[in-house]
Amino acid sequence: MRGAVLNTSPGDLEITELAIDNPGPREVLVRTAAAGLCHSDLHAIDGSIPARLPACLGHEAAGVVEAVGELVAHVVPGDHVISCLSVFCGHCENCVSGFPNRCQSTEMRRGRDEKSRLTLEDGTPINQWYNLSSFAELMLVHENALVKIVDDIPLDRAALIGCAVVTGVGAVIHTAGVRPGETVAVIGCGGIGLNCIQGARLAGAGRIIAVDRVPMKLELAKKFGATDVVDASSVDPVQAVVEMTSGGVHYAFEAIGLKATAEAAFGMLRSGGTATVVGLLPFGATIEIPGLALIAERKLQGSLMGSNRFRVDMPRLVDLYLQGRLELDELISARITLDQVNDGFKAMQGGEVARSVIIFD
Repeated sequence: MRGAVLNTSPGDLEITELAIDNPGPREVLVRTAAAGLCHSDLHAIDGSIPARLPACLGHEAAGVVEAVGELVAHVVPGDHVISCLSVFCGHCENCVSGFPNRCQSTEMRRGRDEKSRLTLEDGTPINQWYNLSSFAELMLVHENALVKIVDDIPLDRAALIGCAVVTGVGAVIHTAGVRPGETVAVIGCGGIGLNCIQGARLAGAGRIIAVDRVPMKLELAKKFGATDVVDASSVDPVQAVVEMTSGGVHYAFEAIGLKATAEAAFGMLRSGGTATVVGLLPFGATIEIPGLALIAERKLQGSLMGSNRFRVDMPRLVDLYLQGRLELDELISARITLDQVNDGFKAMQGGEVARSVIIFD
């Protein structure tokens, strides 16, 4: 099979012939139908975060089950599935406390003394990115990296739910707990930010302010539920948001992954407000906030994959899409082939797209 492998960082992905093993106990072989391009992959490509190389990248995907190993109970061949990097064991303290997204167990991976799931044709091991590696025609994963979904939703739209949607919507509803009528600001209107916006809409937020520097993305933000927009290329976004809301918002979400925008999100808060950093900051980055601002009970927090319980959340998000209440169609800016993956990431770097999706034959 063919896959996109990162050999050096910074570097480009190389389309390479790979071998994939047969599913072992509790493992599932999935034929990849669609895979979204995410900033987390870009961070590995440009060297912003460390990655064990060589690695086949990709983690936002949907596909069809080809085969299952022994003891698999959740899916059977022919099932449509979404993958998620929040692979969970189901019995650690985090899992049984209701936080499977925080699971740190390694038992869902193959051990160092076991054959690698992915290899070059000569047997050289290839690392799995986030236990998935969806930039390949097939994925071999633990069954707890998958959720079965109905066949009604097109798989290119379903793939987006695997990261961008569950992360953005979940950060608003689960991590922050936005309530009806409250005010929200979202910095960054890419794939994650647009889903923070529609998460705020679904939560019943009274005012949703989208902040970006690209006019096309601000227009798209309105379609996802933004009531107001701020062009950060022409005004100070913190000052603008504070003035628009007579003192700041109840909740701010940073959806880019930069020190400056994380600090700006905190600066947009009113007393008692909460800023949630959803974007993945570069390795080693620090955030500075004024200490006196904490006296007014302002909070700064992170969000790990939208605090998801993906086996529950993703089927519900599919239902919302099928009901016409969750925007997915307009989230896809471009459908590309695996051979165009590097061009897709260049478009992402240029701020030209919301989400590009690889379509596999």
